[in-house]
Amino acid sequence: MRLIIKFKWVIAALLIVLTAVLMLTAPNLTKLANEKGQTQLPDDAVSQRAAEILKDAGEDNNTISVVVTLDKALNEKHEKDIQSLIDKMKDIKGVKSITTPLTEDNEVREQLMSKDEKTVLIPATVEGSDEEVEKIADDIYKETPKSLTTYVTGASLINQDFAHSSEDGLKKTEVITVFLILGLLLVVFRSIVTPFVPILIVGVTYLISQSLLAILVHSFDFPISTFTQTFLVAILFGIGTDYCILILTRFREELANGHDKVEATLIAYRTAGRTLFISGIAVLIGFAAIGFAKFAIFQSAVGVAVGVAILLLVLFTLLPLFLVTIGPKLFWPSKKVISHSENKLWGFLGKHSVRRPFLFLVITAIVTVPFILTYDEKISFDSTAEISSDYKSIKGLNAMSEAIGEGKAFPVTVVIKGDKDLTTAKSIPYLGNLSKEIEKVDNVDSVMTITQPTGERIKDLYVDSQLGIVSNGLGDTINGLNDVKKGLTTVQNGLNQISSETSASSGNSGSSLSQAANGLTQANKQLELVSQKLALTGNVDEALPQITAINRQLGTIAEGLQGANTQIEGAQQQTKALSENLSKLSQGVKDANDGLTQISDGLTKAKDTLGNMSNSQTVRETGIYIPEETMQNEDFKQSINTYSFDDGKGLKLSVVLDSNPYSEKAITTVKDIEEAVDRAVVDTPFEDAEIVYGGISSSNADLSDISTTDLSRTMIIMMVGLFVVLTVLFRSMIMPVYMIASLLVTYYTAISISEFLFVNVMGESGISWAVPFFSFVILIALGIDYSIFLLDRFQEEVKESISDAMVISMRKMGSVIITAAIILAGTFAAMIPSGVLTLVQVATVIIIGLLLYGIVILPLLIPAVTVTLSEGNWWPFRRKKREE
Repeated sequence: MRLIIKFKWVIAALLIVLTAVLMLTAPNLTKLANEKGQTQLPDDAVSQRAAEILKDAGEDNNTISVVVTLDKALNEKHEKDIQSLIDKMKDIKGVKSITTPLTEDNEVREQLMSKDEKTVLIPATVEGSDEEVEKIADDIYKETPKSLTTYVTGASLINQDFAHSSEDGLKKTEVITVFLILGLLLVVFRSIVTPFVPILIVGVTYLISQSLLAILVHSFDFPISTFTQTFLVAILFGIGTDYCILILTRFREELANGHDKVEATLIAYRTAGRTLFISGIAVLIGFAAIGFAKFAIFQSAVGVAVGVAILLLVLFTLLPLFLVTIGPKLFWPSKKVISHSENKLWGFLGKHSVRRPFLFLVITAIVTVPFILTYDEKISFDSTAEISSDYKSIKGLNAMSEAIGEGKAFPVTVVIKGDKDLTTAKSIPYLGNLSKEIEKVDNVDSVMTITQPTGERIKDLYVDSQLGIVSNGLGDTINGLNDVKKGLTTVQNGLNQISSETSASSGNSGSSLSQAANGLTQANKQLELVSQKLALTGNVDEALPQITAINRQLGTIAEGLQGANTQIEGAQQQTKALSENLSKLSQGVKDANDGLTQISDGLTKAKDTLGNMSNSQTVRETGIYIPEETMQNEDFKQSINTYSFDDGKGLKLSVVLDSNPYSEKAITTVKDIEEAVDRAVVDTPFEDAEIVYGGISSSNADLSDISTTDLSRTMIIMMVGLFVVLTVLFRSMIMPVYMIASLLVTYYTAISISEFLFVNVMGESGISWAVPFFSFVILIALGIDYSIFLLDRFQEEVKESISDAMVISMRKMGSVIITAAIILAGTFAAMIPSGVLTLVQVATVIIIGLLLYGIVILPLLIPAVTVTLSEGNWWPFRRKKREE
């Protein structure tokens, strides 16, 4: 420290130059946070894999929705204005395609309009970055007719609005934090000069830190999120001010003890500086432990560790300059030595806690345990609740959800990716079974895929429907056979009449006609038998040869009638009328024969269909049979194109939920869907395919798993790291245990109280998913400082009596700790006006936790435990004796 004091001006100059260079050369950290700081799941997350598969197949189109809200049902004027908007949208740069709601297709209209036709959706596919999509939205607003109320929404636009909200919140936090700290320090030190020292120290630290972070993010892909800067501001200004207060308070105390400013500085850094170093290292380790998190948005808080490292550097290099240069004038115009104003409240609590430790342990339990036991861990994944509903993207999203239902607006996408064509007649039927299995899952409303493109099954694909059609066809065949029989009976009667009239004049022709009539009689009998058997058995195989035989018989009869007609024409000119009638009868037999041929062709087709069905494995396993003509049908081809990709090697199922896609219920439903799909694909063409899940609910399911895992992992790593460091620094394995345990009690109490406030009082669905992680890390990393402040002073004061040393430490450190806790809580309170729900909730947990720890847990629990353990505090080491 003497060397630093000697070269204080050189060091200060170097820091100023470093700050200036970094500020001039570093990229804009806020812009980098907006570009790279969006919530990004790890690559191996299921929903990310789904997005990657669709992106590789060119199916990752960026979609926005123009939501038109009307004061009354859609009319001609509205349609004209909407069509005008659609026409203008087509000319906007970046718009690739538009789906019009003004169509004759009722299914499309139902999907794009509310039932009362007061809300109309215009989906559009666009290309470009989030910023470019925002520009497209601005152009759409400009082109919107004044008579229409429209909102443009979509993932990119919500991301941009979230970024704008965070940026605005950061600016508010910075300004409020500075003025809050100035005000609090003015009250604490009653000095005009003192408050500006911490502000200057932390200001330099913040400028260097954010510039360095920007370089790391830009050049080395250092993790960052939209939360990084806000946390950096709150934590650096909070603990930076606390550490300055620690040094300044001890410096003032030593000045009051008669030391000059240089010696007072040396003593302050030898004593309080050691405490500051231990605290800083503990905070550094706490935030460095976040680097082991898997989720990038959690890792982004590692940036605070960079800031803490810079803070320690500036505190040990720049702060001494002010102490040895300005000296006692730092506290002008106050002349009261605040360090000697011992904290009476902590002194009272300390005196009684060391005498009645068990009572104070019970009091602590009464304050905390009820809250801990009532903590329900209600977590919310609703990202749309993060920002104000005043943003147009959120208004549009809400209007769209109300119009068509939240489930339809945000379906779960089941993505099936194989290495061969899955859109064949042998593969598609298994989608029916898969859809049916998914539909059995609770909270699933409908499933849309190739076999049911609108959520309703295509009935004609199913064998029961097809057999019904065949059955109806057989009925029509029987009716046709009966009609043929009636026609032939008519011909037969005509022939008998002509035969009797011509038998006298022409024996040969009369005989021929008689034979033809007899033949028709036999044919009719056979037709009657065939018709009866078809009606009874439906046996097409047996009927076909009989009909073929009748065909041949009728052909012979027709030839005979034609020959008889020729004979009559040659023999007797006067029988011309009979000849004409005979010719008509002959034509009737031919028509009947042609009818039987058509019936035979129809039965042959039915026979082939039934044969294919009987040989089809898909019929037995799925109840679906897809004939070739169906595969060539244009509507069915459109369904295939809509729900397949990558030349048929990929399939999609869109699963609509009947619950809020952001809810905990939706997350549970996604997991149930995964289990249902796993069961349904066994022994199907999809068994060896990769199956993943996309959509909001799937992403939130991944978020739930990852955030829980990351929190558990980080908690363990952080507590182990703190334990090791504190063990080394305090030469004890017991002190670190109850220091960390006291903070765990504080954390669970604070988050339980926060849950009660936001869920039970304010009506939120739960605490935001990121809050438990960030609030735990921040509260433990920062809260450990206060127990270090107290116990390091206790280590300094302990000589003979442990109880006396604890009481003295509490009296001397009470004001410092309470002041530090209030200041740090104040810096987090500055996050509340940000308007970002996660930041508001994190701030609430931290504020409650810090005040609870500084006013209740630390003065009640720590002294009681310390005096109860007595010499056991230093186990397995021995207490180090300090000289008077």
